[in-house]
Amino acid sequence: MNIPDIQSPSVASSFDVQRIRASFPNLHREVHGNPLVYLDNAATAQKPQLVIDRLNRYYSRENSNVHRGVHTLSQEATDAYEGARERIRAFINASSNHEVIYTRGTTEAINLVASTFGRKHLSAGDEILISTMEHHSNIVPWQMLCEEKGATLRVIPISKAGEIEYDAFLSMLSERTKIVAICHISNTLGTINPLDRMIADAHRYGATVVVDGAQAVPHMRVDVQALDVDFYCFSSHKMFGPTGIGILYGKESLLEAMPPYQGGGDMIDTVSFEKTTYNTLPHKFEAGTPHIAGGIGLGAAVEYMESIGLETIAEYERDLLAYGTEQLRSIEGVRIIGTASQKASVLSFLIGDIHPYDTGTILDRLGIAVRTGHHCTQPLMDHWGLPGTARASLAFYNTREDIDALVAGIRKVKTFFE
Repeated sequence: MNIPDIQSPSVASSFDVQRIRASFPNLHREVHGNPLVYLDNAATAQKPQLVIDRLNRYYSRENSNVHRGVHTLSQEATDAYEGARERIRAFINASSNHEVIYTRGTTEAINLVASTFGRKHLSAGDEILISTMEHHSNIVPWQMLCEEKGATLRVIPISKAGEIEYDAFLSMLSERTKIVAICHISNTLGTINPLDRMIADAHRYGATVVVDGAQAVPHMRVDVQALDVDFYCFSSHKMFGPTGIGILYGKESLLEAMPPYQGGGDMIDTVSFEKTTYNTLPHKFEAGTPHIAGGIGLGAAVEYMESIGLETIAEYERDLLAYGTEQLRSIEGVRIIGTASQKASVLSFLIGDIHPYDTGTILDRLGIAVRTGHHCTQPLMDHWGLPGTARASLAFYNTREDIDALVAGIRKVKTFFE
C-alpha cells in the first residue's frame, strides 16, 4: 500500500478538527467511564447539530405531508423536501432532479433496480458480474434475480491486497453481460475501485453498471455524469444524515423506461378500476408518504459537508488513514486486512489468533467503538478463510489522538491474552 506523507503540514494546519468535533454532540459522551472514541463510521456516522436542528425544525414548525397540499404548512414542507432533492442533485452532479429518487437507503435502491430494470431486461443465459468484495446488499438481490430469470451470477476475483483483478474482469465481459454491479469503495477493505475504467469497459459490451456508493459519498467527490454511471446508490446515515433515507441516481432515459417499483399514492397520475397511469419522474418511484424529515435532513447533511469541502475532507482523511496504517503496522502481531494502493478510511485488522469479537469487546470497555464480524461480506471472509475482522473506520471528525487511543487499546487486548 502506498502511504502518503504523514508529516504533510498542509493537512494538519488547515483543518480545524476540534471545531468540527464541536458540531457533533454525541462525540462528547463517555462509555464505561472513558471518553468515547468513535471508529465505526462505515456502519453509521454521527450527526452534526445542524442536521439535528433541521430535523427538529421540520417536526416542530413545518410538519405536514408534501405535494398537492394548498395550505401553508404543506407548501413549506414540499419546498424543503424538494429543495433538498435539488441540493443532492447538485452534490452528485446529476443532470436533472428527475434522476434523483428518494429511497430508504442503498439496500432499497439496489433492490429497486434489480426488481424493475433487472426483471425487464434480464433473460435466461444472461450474466451479471459482481466482485468478491461486495456487501450482501449488492449480492443477494442479484442472486434472487438470477434465480428468477435463469441468469448467471459471476464473481470478479480480487488480489491478496484486495484489489480487482482487472485482467480477469476484462476476460469475463461479453455480450452476455447485462449488468455489472460493483461497490465504489469496499466497506470491509477500504479499496477504491477504478470505476471510470470499469464503467467504460462494461459499456463497450452494452452492459448496464450499478454502483453501491454507500462508502464513497461520505469521503470523496462523486460526479455521476463524469463517471457516466447508469445507476448510483447511497445512504444518508453514512454521510452524517438521518437513518432510513437514501438516494438512487439513475440516468433519466433508463428510469423513464422502467416500470414502477411499488404502487400507491403519489406515484400515480390517474387511477380507475380499469386502468392506472403513472406519475412523472421522480415520483413514479416514490409511492406513499415519504420520509420527509429524512430527505430534508439529508439535504442539511449535504449542506454541512459542502461547507467543509469534499476535497478538504478527502485530504484530511488520507492523512489520518496513513497515520493509522503506520501505527497499526508498528504493533507486533497485528495484520491489516486490505492493503490496496488506492484506499479510503477503513482499517480492518486481526490481532494474532484473537477472535475479533473479543477484540471489540475489550476495546468497548475502554470507550473505543469499532465494528467486529464479517461486515455483511461473508463471501469475502470465506474467500480468505477468516472468521471476520475488527474494523476501525474513520471520518473527518476523527483525530490522530483517536488512532493513538486505538493503538493503546490494541496493546491492552494483546496483554489480556498473553
